[in-house]
Amino acid sequence: MKKIRIYIDTSVFGGFFDEEFEEFTKPLFERINKGEFSLLYSTLTQDELENAPDKVKDLVRNLRTELTEFVEETEESIELALAYISEKGVGKTSYADCLHIALATINRADLLI
Repeated sequence: MKKIRIYIDTSVFGGFFDEEFEEFTKPLFERINKGEFSLLYSTLTQDELENAPDKVKDLVRNLRTELTEFVEETEESIELALAYISEKGVGKTSYADCLHIALATINRADLLI
């Protein structure tokens, strides 16, 4: 059976430690660690987490590498992100948000969280 491939936006990692979102994020990470999903982890996410609190960085470091697929920004993903912005396909948002969406799309993620 094919594993569901999920792309997680950077804020979801921080949500693990946020009372408002932990009800949803903690079970998600439990399922990731059990091997129910394959996690797409991007260069953008890595860059955005550079200044994150240590507990967030530790959460990322403790993910099982065999369940993580590293994806890189490409010219195609940048062009798609810019197209999302110029076509107003995602409403008011940032370039980084559009790049996350583009990376998930181009890498054929089953879910974007």
